[in-house]
Amino acid sequence: MTTPPLPRWITDTKPGHSEWYVDRFRTMAADGADLVGEARLIDAMVGRGSRILDAGCGPGRVGGYLHGVGHEVVGVDVDPILIDAAIADHPGPDWRVQDLSTLDLGTAFDAIVCAGNVLAFVAPDTEALVLSRLKAHLTDDGFIAVGFHTDKLSIAAFDDAVAAAGLTLDLRLSTWDVRPWRDDADFAVSIVRLA
Repeated sequence: MTTPPLPRWITDTKPGHSEWYVDRFRTMAADGADLVGEARLIDAMVGRGSRILDAGCGPGRVGGYLHGVGHEVVGVDVDPILIDAAIADHPGPDWRVQDLSTLDLGTAFDAIVCAGNVLAFVAPDTEALVLSRLKAHLTDDGFIAVGFHTDKLSIAAFDDAVAAAGLTLDLRLSTWDVRPWRDDADFAVSIVRLA
């Protein structure tokens, strides 16, 4: 069995990046910034008490909010520094260090959220593999919500990965606050489901 290539989060960031990222979000939270817009959208799309996977959870802001409003949340990230921050700052969810390209949690979720450019940080050319691993964790009527800057991952590359993973696009927006999609948008939020 071949070892999958390392995610860009590890190979393309400088030493200390993870600590900087944690501190950045802690500072924004202390300053009163709205850090849970993605989570509010997901909460509106699912029933009460849903099982939600925060894939590429970082320091836990999305999963922490979703747990706080009553959902059963598992959060995974490849970076143990980010998982340690999630555990410290957002107790309650089940936080785990895992690589999305080899994800195997042995359970299914009503919704999976990939906020914050997660697919742009996976290893090159593994987007379809990651989406297929996420697909394996979906309930039959579940969905995956993926957000990313279009200069970090092109819409065409994402759509190709969606098709290769056996998923289908259900809805595309240009923001997490439900603004309609525009071809010149610099951000995309895509809701994909089983094909």
